Amino acid sequence: MAHGKKSDEKIVYVGDTRVKKSKGFVVPPDYTSYPGKSEAFIPNFLLKEWMVGVVFLVGFLVLTIAEPAPLGYPANPSATIIPMPDWYFLFLYEYLKLPYASGDYVVLGVIGVTGVAFGALLLAPFLDTGKERRFYRRPIASSLMILSILAIVYLTNGAWTHYTSEMEKTGQKAEHIQREEDAEEKRAKGLPTSNAVVTKEVAIVEKEDVAMETYKKAGCITCHAADMKGASGPSLRGIGDVHDKDAILTIIKEGYGDGKMPAMYDSAIAAGLTDQDVDHLADWLAKQKAE
Repeated sequence: MAHGKKSDEKIVYVGDTRVKKSKGFVVPPDYTSYPGKSEAFIPNFLLKEWMVGVVFLVGFLVLTIAEPAPLGYPANPSATIIPMPDWYFLFLYEYLKLPYASGDYVVLGVIGVTGVAFGALLLAPFLDTGKERRFYRRPIASSLMILSILAIVYLTNGAWTHYTSEMEKTGQKAEHIQREEDAEEKRAKGLPTSNAVVTKEVAIVEKEDVAMETYKKAGCITCHAADMKGASGPSLRGIGDVHDKDAILTIIKEGYGDGKMPAMYDSAIAAGLTDQDVDHLADWLAKQKAE
C-alpha cells in the first residue's frame, strides 16, 4: 500500500492480494480427493442409472398407450411410385448405388466398407487413448468425424435430388404429398381420412336364451369361445346371415369344410343333450344375425 507519489516509496502489501500467474489448463482432482463425497460404481451409481432408465421407459410406454401409432395406407404392390427409404437411411441408399458398392462389387460395398467403418468405431476407444479433449488437439479423430459428416450430408442430398428429378421426369407426386392431398379432399367432403376398415361388432341375439347353456354344454366353446367370437374356430356372431337352421343342423351332424370342423352331434348327445336340445341350438344359432 503506497501513500504518496514518490518513485522510491516502499510498497507494503496487505495480505496476499497478488494474482498468481496461471500455469495453463488445470486438471481438476478426481473424486478420491473429496472423502465422503465419492461413491462406488456398483451398485450405487449403476442403480441410479437404472432407476433413471426405468422412469424414462415407463414414460415412453405411457405415451405409446395414450397415443398409439397411426395406421398408414395399406401397401400397394402395383403402385408405380419410386420406393425410397426413410430420410435417415438416404445416405446408405445413395452409397449402395455407387459403382464400387453395387453390381460386381456389392460384397465389398455391403460388407467390406461398412465393416471397416463400424470396426473403426469399435476400436476407437483403444486407438485414441489420449487425454486431450479439445477437438483441435485431436487432428485424426476430428478429421475423420468431419469427413463422415460431410459424406452423410453429400450422399443424403444426392439421393433426394435424384429422387425429385426422377419424379419430375415421370410426372409423379411423392407418396407423402399424394396422401396429404387425398386426406384434404376427404376431409373437405366429410369422409374418413384413413383407409382402415371399421367394422361394427355384432352382438349376441337373445343371450339369455337356454340355448346359450346348451351351446356351452355341447362343447362349442372349445373352438368358438364362450363369447362366440371364435378361438381356434371362426366367430359364430352373425352366423345366421351365412347359414339357416337346416344348414347349421347339417354342420352339427356331418361337419364342415372337409374335416376342418368335425361332426359334433355324437359328442353333444354324449354330454347329455337331446335331439330337441340340438334342434333348439340350431334354431338359436340361425337367429344370430348382424341386424
